[in-house]
Amino acid sequence: MTITGIINPLSQLKQLHDSLLTLSKRKTEALKKNETTEMQQVLTQERKHIQAIQKIENQRMTAVEEWFNGKGIRKEQWTISVLIDALEGEEKRELQTVYEGLVLVLADLKQQESLNAELIQQSMQFINLSLNMLQPSLQTMNYGSQETRGSEETPKRSLFDSKA
Repeated sequence: MTITGIINPLSQLKQLHDSLLTLSKRKTEALKKNETTEMQQVLTQERKHIQAIQKIENQRMTAVEEWFNGKGIRKEQWTISVLIDALEGEEKRELQTVYEGLVLVLADLKQQESLNAELIQQSMQFINLSLNMLQPSLQTMNYGSQETRGSEETPKRSLFDSKA
């Protein structure tokens, strides 16, 4: 097994993660502008990217397994560091460059998705605050006497139950 069987999938993974990072930035803008249709489109494209990433990752894992088995290296030692150290010349430089690029893209993607999660959390807090302001609390409702309220089931509340 040649090392190109490992480098090519890694390059493809880097490209897909670059594209996923672009989608993640689009998602951030959609969240900021509250564009739900754009969010749906981005999420659909993200799902397709994730499926492609899983497929290529399986190919990469198979290639790595074949390469290490061909070299007689135990499974516990199957790391990218061992792989890079076992190579020489152009193959080593190429693998190291692709690996470092993938790591940088993954770090950027992680940071961007963290920002998106924060924006979604803030949106949810705002929605909950808005709903709580529109709905009266059970203690402030003045319907019926105290005895009838305690003995009956709690009535369903709607937006129209608010005090005028």
